[in-house]
Amino acid sequence: MLLELENDNLNEIIAANKNVVVQYSATWCGNCRIMKPKFKKESTENEKVTFVLADAEKFPESRKLAKVDNLPTFATFVNGEFKNQVQTNKYDVLKELIYEVTSN
Repeated sequence: MLLELENDNLNEIIAANKNVVVQYSATWCGNCRIMKPKFKKESTENEKVTFVLADAEKFPESRKLAKVDNLPTFATFVNGEFKNQVQTNKYDVLKELIYEVTSN
């Protein structure tokens, strides 16, 4: 499942879903635009995970849930708790992060 935040309510999505992977991005971020289709592709291949696209500039409260200080940042949450994050534009690194969540 893929969700795109329309409100600053990521905490509610994390609380309601067991496994969550978030892509924090911004409209001006070139690497974010490169990774977005890859992130969307992963969302179609992993039924155990809720994928969320979050604009890091529009939603500061959602941004605070992970250690976001560079974009794109990908963060994982399991059972409502922050687990891990990476800042990357490499597809293999993203896949490894997703694997950590799906191998639970």
